[in-house]
Amino acid sequence: MSSPLTLSRDDARRFHRRAVLLDGPRATLAATLDHLAWIQIDPINVCGRMQDLILRNRVAGYGEGDLMRHLHGGDTVLSAEQRTAFEHHHPGSHILVAFACSAWPFLHAEMDARSRRTGAWSGRLTPREKQLSHHILKEIETRGPLSSDAIDDDRVARKVWGQASLAKATLQKLFFHGRVLIAARKGSRRFYDLPERVMPASWLTAPRPNGAEIERWLAVNRLRQHRLVCLRRTELSQVADLVQPIRVEGAPLLHSLKEDLPLLDSPEPNTKKDAPTPLLLAPLDPLIYDRKITSTLWDFHYRWEVYTPAHRRVRGYYALPVLADVDLVGHADLKADRTKNRLIVMSCRVRRGVKATPAVRTLAHFLGLKGVGRPTQSVAKKADGKDSLE
Repeated sequence: MSSPLTLSRDDARRFHRRAVLLDGPRATLAATLDHLAWIQIDPINVCGRMQDLILRNRVAGYGEGDLMRHLHGGDTVLSAEQRTAFEHHHPGSHILVAFACSAWPFLHAEMDARSRRTGAWSGRLTPREKQLSHHILKEIETRGPLSSDAIDDDRVARKVWGQASLAKATLQKLFFHGRVLIAARKGSRRFYDLPERVMPASWLTAPRPNGAEIERWLAVNRLRQHRLVCLRRTELSQVADLVQPIRVEGAPLLHSLKEDLPLLDSPEPNTKKDAPTPLLLAPLDPLIYDRKITSTLWDFHYRWEVYTPAHRRVRGYYALPVLADVDLVGHADLKADRTKNRLIVMSCRVRRGVKATPAVRTLAHFLGLKGVGRPTQSVAKKADGKDSLE
């Protein structure tokens, strides 16, 4: 492994934002997915869905919902051989992501492990679920992609969060185990099909990697997703030949991919006119996903508060961090009012002198909304005694 490279804080931040593709969009969604390894998917839609908020800053001409069209097709569902990417849960978590099809062989070990564990939502099938699964798989084989409400069974799942039907819980487990895949979506409703009708045959039949190969793949993908990370000792042993250690004063030892090092030679903006315009980041954007990096390198203490009780929220239900050049300068808590065709600013706090309005208006345009407004009963927060939305 190479000797550590020492960078100033500003140089490290500039390198980080370039490496996660925030300084210039890629031409295609496929190229962006290849660069970042995966894109996190989340159904919550307050001011755009997570995946769209991540990709709109990185893909040229990206439109709302383009990731789902890339995965499954538009009005016509893609055939298996037409697909280049798919949805599945990231190993070791319940995080749903978009992967390139090349990831499929590396998921088998985790899918098999889930099918043997106990767990109401992703673990092994209960006797009732196992019995119903035979019927579900036969129905899918005969009828094609099906959602849970197309299964003729009115039983309720036990020990599952919420009031899920037994059919939904069973399909979810079959998906976690890799026995069905998401073939299409209509809104938030999933339609499942057999893997051989979703995954290209070349990847479906590809050899399964061994444990060491999987561990290396996971470590590389973590580096690809975040580009600047604190590697654990076990991860470092898997990818020592691929990484460059980086020292930044006040931060733990960081690691990047050697392939990203040419980004350090990119010219720096030398005037305010050349500096990147402020961006609204997704709450789980790759740049800020790792709280330790966000805190120690970017001096920004951020928590996505969608699951935080209202009285404990600091920034708001769905606050988007604001990135201005090499500084995270505040947030904008936004809500799309589709009825009134406006993007509502619930609160906005940014550093004095930073203009957040253009970024908010750009998001409104992306969402197809005609304007920006305030809540009927203002709950806008104040900064320094005045409205900070400039």
